[in-house]
Amino acid sequence: MADRTALTDTETGEKADRAVVRDALGVGVAVGLSGFAFGVTSAGAGLTLMQTCALSLLVFTGASQFALVGALAAGGGPFTAAAGAFFLGVRNAFYGLRLSQLLALPRAVRPIAAQWVIDETTAVALAQPTRRGARIGFVVTGLSLYVLWNLTTLLGALGAGAIGDTDAWGLDAAGPAVFLALLAPMLKTGTERAVAGLAVLLGLGLLPVLPAGVPVLTAALGAPVVLWADGRRKGQGDEG
Repeated sequence: MADRTALTDTETGEKADRAVVRDALGVGVAVGLSGFAFGVTSAGAGLTLMQTCALSLLVFTGASQFALVGALAAGGGPFTAAAGAFFLGVRNAFYGLRLSQLLALPRAVRPIAAQWVIDETTAVALAQPTRRGARIGFVVTGLSLYVLWNLTTLLGALGAGAIGDTDAWGLDAAGPAVFLALLAPMLKTGTERAVAGLAVLLGLGLLPVLPAGVPVLTAALGAPVVLWADGRRKGQGDEG
């Protein structure tokens, strides 16, 4: 009886592992294909093949990469473009704080794992009920996405010349579209939706009057403004 129970537990664990791998690969493949759009967009913005591939290999955070090349394509200076990309990438540091506790990886592999701390790997890891599942989800998502993203970046940069005018294809919208698709399900509370809405208004409203790359930095003011207003509202409610 004990052997049968142990066997059943093993089979259940294997099924759970396969389910995590399947979901992680689905995310890795779906998002990794958008690297082609980045490669095309980056080449269209004037970056060389080496510069484009280096961004995907070393930066490896799609939103920041698209923000950087988008600002450069719009005529923004390199420092302004880099500042906008850096700000978007800061969120990964907060992901890392949470994942470090959840995954509890050996110190030797943490510097390597840090390269894969992005929206998708965090989402898959946090969705798992066990540490084993979280580790599997993080590794499979990170590995598949890193390999495919860099491969499609290369193909996109190489094929940019054959495509011609990248603006006519609208490929520059692929990155933001993927980012919004990932972000939307995470906006579960009214406060989160308010922050996102105000950030959009600030970013789009200031786009015509500020240099390229600056509006995305200004949009960050949406968070403290909404949180301040929410705290004030709750304080008045307590007093009443």
